[in-house]
Amino acid sequence: DGKHIASASHDRTVRIWDTETEQEVHTLTWHTDNVHSVAWSPDGEMIASGSRDETVCLGSKSGKLMHILKGHSGDVQSVVWSPDGEMIAS
Repeated sequence: DGKHIASASHDRTVRIWDTETEQEVHTLTWHTDNVHSVAWSPDGEMIASGSRDETVCLGSKSGKLMHILKGHSGDVQSVVWSPDGEMIAS
């Protein structure tokens, strides 16, 4: 939506920031280890994050965790949404 950005951190969090006020809106504590990557869905409603904990987490922009995707056998270095928002590559 251009009004929010998300940051990944080695403190195990994803943070959502308001670009107008430059204030943190949410701190997401979905992961149990360093977060390497975060990506907004094309419609700006969902966030995907990848972590050293070998998971991809999916949640709403309000911070609600919706899914934890397991199956990696190592760090998840990057996440990206398909242009139609139907798939995530990690």
